[in-house]
Order: sequence, then C-alpha cells, then structure tokens
Amino acid sequence: MDKSWINKPRLSQDYILGVENFLDFAFGKSKAHMMKCPCNRCSLVKTKSREDIEGDLMCFGFLSSYTNWILHGEDVFVTGNARIPSNIAPVDLDSTLNLLDDLFPDTSTNIDGGYEPGSSEEPMNTDIPSTSSGSCENREGFDEMLGDFNQELYTGCTKFTKLSFILKLYHIKCMCGISDKGISMVLDLLKEAFTHAKLPASFNDMKKVIRKLGLTYETIHACPNDCMLFWEADAEREICKVCEASRWKEKISAKSTGSGSENRKNKAPAKVLRYFPLKPRLQRLFMSSKTATHMRWHATASNNDGKLRHPRDGRAWKVFDQKYPEFASDPRNVRLGLATDGFNPFGTMSSSYSIWPVILFPYNFPPWMSMKQTSMILSMVIPGKHMPGNDIDIYLQPLIKELKELWSDGIKTLDASTKQTFDMRAAIMWTVSDFPGLGNLSGWNTYTASACPSCNFDGIGQRLLHTGDNEEDEPYILASQAKMVYYVADPCKEEWNIAVHVQPRDVYDMGDQNDSEQFDGESVPGISVTS
Repeated sequence: MDKSWINKPRLSQDYILGVENFLDFAFGKSKAHMMKCPCNRCSLVKTKSREDIEGDLMCFGFLSSYTNWILHGEDVFVTGNARIPSNIAPVDLDSTLNLLDDLFPDTSTNIDGGYEPGSSEEPMNTDIPSTSSGSCENREGFDEMLGDFNQELYTGCTKFTKLSFILKLYHIKCMCGISDKGISMVLDLLKEAFTHAKLPASFNDMKKVIRKLGLTYETIHACPNDCMLFWEADAEREICKVCEASRWKEKISAKSTGSGSENRKNKAPAKVLRYFPLKPRLQRLFMSSKTATHMRWHATASNNDGKLRHPRDGRAWKVFDQKYPEFASDPRNVRLGLATDGFNPFGTMSSSYSIWPVILFPYNFPPWMSMKQTSMILSMVIPGKHMPGNDIDIYLQPLIKELKELWSDGIKTLDASTKQTFDMRAAIMWTVSDFPGLGNLSGWNTYTASACPSCNFDGIGQRLLHTGDNEEDEPYILASQAKMVYYVADPCKEEWNIAVHVQPRDVYDMGDQNDSEQFDGESVPGISVTS
C-alpha cells in the first residue's frame, strides 16, 4: 500500500484520500469500533472512534514514524528505513508534549503539525489569540524547548529525549532532596559513562532548561530585624532605613599567603525572602481546558439539597457577590484563601528555627480539588530564624501589590476551554490560621477583652487570674482602682479561677425586700477587692 501521502500537506488531495483509505483498511480488518489514534498528538496512546481519528489526522497530521501499521491490521515486517515505535510513543514523551502544550498555548498546538524550531514560517493558528506582549520571547523559548524535546538523548534512544530526561532527573532531585552538588556529581558520572548522551554540562546548565518552564521565583533581601524589604525603590540601599542594620552579613575567612594572612570579605544577604509571582501561576490554571472548566464549577454546579459543601454555599460568599457584582459577573475571576504557619524545617526541637510559607488556595475549584496539595499555590517562603509575628505584613508587600493589580486592572488570560481571552481578576476571600496568627494576618487585636472577631465589641471579655498561694497582692490602692469581683473555678485548668466583675452597689441604694429575699438560704460567693 502506498504510504507516501503521510508526509504530504494535510490539505492536499493525496493526504485526504490517503486518510480515507487508511481508515477503510484499519476498520475493515477489525470489527472493533475503537482503535489507537495514529495522529501526532495521540501518538497511538489514546483509543478513539473512526470519526475522532479522522478529525485528529486532519488537524494534527499522521505520525511519520508509524509506517508499519501493526496496530491496524497490517502484517509485521521491518524495512531498512522503517522504525516501529515501542507501543508506540512512551508516556514520558506524551506527558512532556502536554507540558509544552500548557506552557505555550498560542504556539504549541502546532507542535504536531509539522512546525520545526527556527523555521521562518509562522505556525498557522487562528483559533487561539496571542495573550503575551512578548511573543518573540515566547517563540524563542518555545523553539529551544521543542528542539530539546525532539533531540534524542543518544542515537537510537526511543525512551527519552533530552528534555524528558532532564525533567525526570530534576524531579528525582526534588523528591529525594539531593543537593545541587550531588546532582552535579551524578551528571558528571552519567557523562563519563555515556559519552554520546546529550546531557547538560552541570547543574547550572540544567537549571537554565528548567527556568524555561516558568518555575522561577524572585529573591528579595530583607532587614534582619524584619523592618523593611530592600525592594523596588529601596533595592539599592545598603542599610535599613528603620533600624540602620546592615543588609549584609559578612563572612571573613583567612587566606594564607607567602607574606602572611590576608582577610577576604564576601557579602551575603542577612535575610532572603523567596517570592513566587502570582499572576503567571493563576494564568496557568486556565492553560488546560480541564482545569479551566473546573474554575467555573462554583457557578455552574447546582446545590440541590441546600447543604454547605463549599464556601460558595455560605453567606459570606453571597454577600461578597452582592457587594461586588462586577467581579461576580465573570465566574472565572479567582477567589483565593490565604494560609500561613511556621514550622521547623530541621524536624528537631533542639534547634529553634521557624520558617513561614504563605500558601494560596483557589476556591473556584470543586471541594474535592480546592484543598488538594496539587491545587495549592506557594506564594512565598518567609525565612527564619524567628517568627515574623506582627511584622509579617512587611514580607507580604509583593503579594499585596499583585493582588491590588489583579483586583483593579486584572490581566489578559487565555481560557483554553473557550480559546478566548478575558480579563482575569482575583480577590482574597479568607485567611486560614490559628487564633494568634489571625492577629498577625488581619491586624485584629487578639489579646484584649474584645479579642473574639465574632462577638466583636458586643462581647464581655474575661481575664483568667491565678489564685494560688504564691500570688502577692498590693494591700494599698486608691479607691478609684478598686473593683468588686467573685471567682468561678475554671473547668479547663486546675487552681485557676475566672474573675467575674460585679458592678458595685451605690452606698445610698439599700435595695428592697425582693433583693433580700433573693439570697435567702443561699451562700453568696466570696467577694474580694483586688487591683
């Protein structure tokens, strides 16, 4: 059977006729209604119907390496220039291709359509508009990534390409906690063992490839006393403008020379905040058609029984929609929750160290997705050694700036499910923390009589007092300082009582008969005067 049509243009008459003959041959040989799709995108991994296969072949082209149609009824034979894929495209390559598709949505739909990196011809893609002003930079990065994807790890390797192997190795490094020096030694060993393999020269070269995936962060120097960030207008300052502490910590090492020892000073920042930009991470939620559809779940899914299964079923969500109808009009606008807490990364209590990650949760997702680890967005990592406390707002400045821009202006974002752009906006709906952390994040004073945010100023605060034998009271106080209280045993802590304040009776108010009868036969709690 003539197979020369495989490499011809998809709109040519020979290609269209070849697709029809191939489908007649494949489905005529088998009684099955579903077969492996040999298009460039599916790569014989996905099983589809005849109509779907025909559509994919017309859109994405025929897999050029699949010349022996052993999965579609043809006898097994191997020619000199025919290569049988190993069933037939590895999953690693398919997942890497999907990753490129997510990273470059306005370009990567033509990966399988015959586009070659570095070619002068622009890929034809009129369905998806360009959303980035730096399309040239995107094209350059896409060309480099696609070149690494198409490059074999070594001659004859069908399991890995250069890009898929680097991603797999970097994944192992992160999961196993291998140091940068350790992974560099592994690369040196692999290069020594496999001299013809297309491996990066060092871990730094490996990171250059990883950076093209957009998995980057910003390093912002901070005052060691949590006073300010050396950021934006203060980026060039050397000392803190509040406490005048140095931005740097000086490491002094002695280097021996023939004439003696000389001191060498190396500047290193005293504290470094690692910030992960929010806008590109929110845009990625819409780069996949599946997640883009889930981002509208809160508006499209119905609540038939009226039970509270998602924050959208609560009163706060509905009041927010009523107060900001313009924001609520587009269900794709992102509603976030912010959570933070400190932990000791060393896993031991012998060393006191507290590092604070700030994590965002997209509440647009269904309840079975929004709190999964894969849905969490790491916003920043606040360094230790001590907890930031009320100074956490100093470190939240980059995030707050982006949130203000996303609230007021939004950002152009491509919705892969509709292949249209829209102005994506975002808002923080809630913060998730323990009660002391509530005071740090929201500014609510959690240490006074009006500490409860639900009761607000309507509640009556009560202070716990210890009434043990070791308490010492000042016997001489002013009359205006005296208060009348009685003590009630605290049910949670032994030897602790709750002091209940009593309004002193006016000396001229002697009461009446009813007041006297109220206490007949009852023991009045002990009353004492305290300061």
